[in-house]
Amino acid sequence: MPSPARQANSRLRPSTPIYLAVGGMISAIFAVPLLWEVLRSFQNPEAIIAPPSLKSFTNLSIANYTELLRGDDILRNVLNSLIVAVATAVLTAIVATLAGYGFGRFRFRGSGLAFALVLLAFMVPFQAVLTPLFLELHRLHLLNNLIGLALFYTAFNLPFGTYLMRNNFQQVPNELVDAAKVDGASVMTTLTRVLRPIVVPGIATTVLYAFLFSWTEFLGALTWTTNDSVYTLPVALINVAFARTYGAVNYGVLVAGSVISMVPCVVLYVALQRYYVRGLVSGAVKG
Repeated sequence: MPSPARQANSRLRPSTPIYLAVGGMISAIFAVPLLWEVLRSFQNPEAIIAPPSLKSFTNLSIANYTELLRGDDILRNVLNSLIVAVATAVLTAIVATLAGYGFGRFRFRGSGLAFALVLLAFMVPFQAVLTPLFLELHRLHLLNNLIGLALFYTAFNLPFGTYLMRNNFQQVPNELVDAAKVDGASVMTTLTRVLRPIVVPGIATTVLYAFLFSWTEFLGALTWTTNDSVYTLPVALINVAFARTYGAVNYGVLVAGSVISMVPCVVLYVALQRYYVRGLVSGAVKG
């Protein structure tokens, strides 16, 4: 006979149908707009801007994708975006991990002030310092340069990454670090072999945020790239969509490009999803 505690827990536990129904509705809120975008990308431009009807979905084609992928320009732009996004994610993860390790596990004079300055960077959007940034990149000969663009994105992703990794390192028990010291592990050995497996969720979250920011960012890429060969995908899509007639927008090509740009984001999120929630929650426990 089940105990009274087990019977109480069974009464409080929601039934499976209700759980599935609520979960399905929440999932639909995110999935339906994506599916709608995909379906719209197979319609002609006139149907896209017209009120939706069932008849407009009976004449689907890949003409928008064919027009978008005509030539090798757009593929080069996709490659440029991948190079910049991957470089930004890797650089941000490395530097933020090292900075978070220093702020989270060591105490030194001025550490509080230094971390406060890092947090202060959250309040300064790069649009507010666009002109000095342009002059700085120009002086460093990093305009029209994918490396310069990746360094710029890394600089503005570091505050969040450092904050997140610091809080992740602070969740590690001190006894684990002390045991590594007793075994003779150096600072870097402790980081790479002892602490790294524990803070992988935080690293994955940092990588995801940095990748998505650099993959979708438009204004910085538009400002610091003027050569077609180094355009990223967001800038290239605008040029392709307005390439027909002055003032007219080719929404078919624009929607098809938006669907293509969603693919790496969805793939990366699905790949890192199991780490993402844990990393974000652990980074929010301490401030």
